[in-house]
Amino acid sequence: MEIKRIHDHLWEIPRQGGMRVPGRIYASRTLLEQIRGEGGVQQVMNVAHLPGIVGYSLAMPDIHWGYGFPIGGVAATDPEDGGVISPGGVGYDINCGVRLCVAPLDLADLKPRIEKVVQTLFAKIPCGVGSTGGIGAVSKKELEQVMTQGARWSIGRGYGRMSDLEQTEERGCLHEADPAAISDRARERGLEQIGTLGSGNHFVELEVIEEIFDRPVAQALGLREGGITILIHTGSRGFGYQVCDDYLRVMARGAERYKIQLPDRQLACVPVGSPEGQGYWKAMSAAANFAWANRQAIMGLAEEALQEALGLNPHQMRLQLIYDVCHNVAKMETHRVDGVDRRLCIHRKGATRAHVPRGQKSPWSFGQPVIVPGDMGSASYLCIGTERSLDETWGSTCHGAGRVLSRSAAKRKFAGRDLIGELRDDGITVMARGLATVAEEMRGAYKDVSQVVDTMEAAGISTKVARLRPIGVIKG
Repeated sequence: MEIKRIHDHLWEIPRQGGMRVPGRIYASRTLLEQIRGEGGVQQVMNVAHLPGIVGYSLAMPDIHWGYGFPIGGVAATDPEDGGVISPGGVGYDINCGVRLCVAPLDLADLKPRIEKVVQTLFAKIPCGVGSTGGIGAVSKKELEQVMTQGARWSIGRGYGRMSDLEQTEERGCLHEADPAAISDRARERGLEQIGTLGSGNHFVELEVIEEIFDRPVAQALGLREGGITILIHTGSRGFGYQVCDDYLRVMARGAERYKIQLPDRQLACVPVGSPEGQGYWKAMSAAANFAWANRQAIMGLAEEALQEALGLNPHQMRLQLIYDVCHNVAKMETHRVDGVDRRLCIHRKGATRAHVPRGQKSPWSFGQPVIVPGDMGSASYLCIGTERSLDETWGSTCHGAGRVLSRSAAKRKFAGRDLIGELRDDGITVMARGLATVAEEMRGAYKDVSQVVDTMEAAGISTKVARLRPIGVIKG
């Protein structure tokens, strides 16, 4: 398979077969060799077949195999030119995302009581497959409010402050949401899952700010070396999964109806403006709002846990939200194509918005914050997007480290090892519902997150602000 070098951190797959546009992969030479062996390159080519796709089928350096689209994939389609929307371009965990908060603590304040803090977080925030509890069950009427209000709903119930909305992508709500587009089964699954973490690669992590690369931006965001942050990574839980599952069936029938020919049935799609496309859009938006309400509630529960574990009152222990950004979503955004502004459907699956699109207001004089978690034993990064991202990647960058081992392969590789003990020896206190999820997220299961963020910095798409080292983790 021919892959041409554009520069040392960008590679192009020329158009071939039914590809409507070329494919482009952001990667160092080292990462490209890993990517070549994972199947993601073929998925980049498959996505290039989508009707109405504009520019390139894009992949970030954390690319790996996903459902239809690669995880780490970005694609823009133009509804005015037959452009489609595809649930495979969003994923099963709609608005899976990350929320970074800073605590009024230093490492010295936390270290002597780290085990108690982690235990209290674990007790307060339900984890694991099918976990429920969180803030308690909501009524059917309240669930409809969650679908339409997003993060604002949780704030209205005492989990955070209205100022948090300014630091949340889309202010924590997609206004196209319509509860009428949601199935009864999805509703049932969502009633008891707000304020819950779930399983897989989801976590709440206590971190110390280990290194600052951009002091003016770090200072503007309230970050300092030695300070403590909390990183929350989760999404729309069973509610969003069911929405995706429901509409994949709708899309499969719709693709036949609109005579859309694709190399992979997992790319099932329909025109954005079709009844099926609009139905999915409204349901996806409701699931995205559920996820924002969920992360907002978890932030409130984490704040309560820190107060309880450290014996502090709400005035002494108040979390400041740095930013909340999703990395599994489709949105209509205005981007410049050949000098002309066009409204495009931007699919980001395992990719993070790096810059506020043209025509939108930004609360920052610098680029949008980008939060890039690594594996459980290494580090996470806070970055900012650049204006160059608007020209090259539809304002998108990487979202994490990217797997190199499947979950089953990771469990086989780490079988029999005292994984929690190994992490403890590295200064990381972990509590989890089961060892399987710890094994899935160990070092060696993922690419080197430092290489991933360095690649995007070298390509001029996003730049590093701070490196965050984990000291405590809870998982499903």
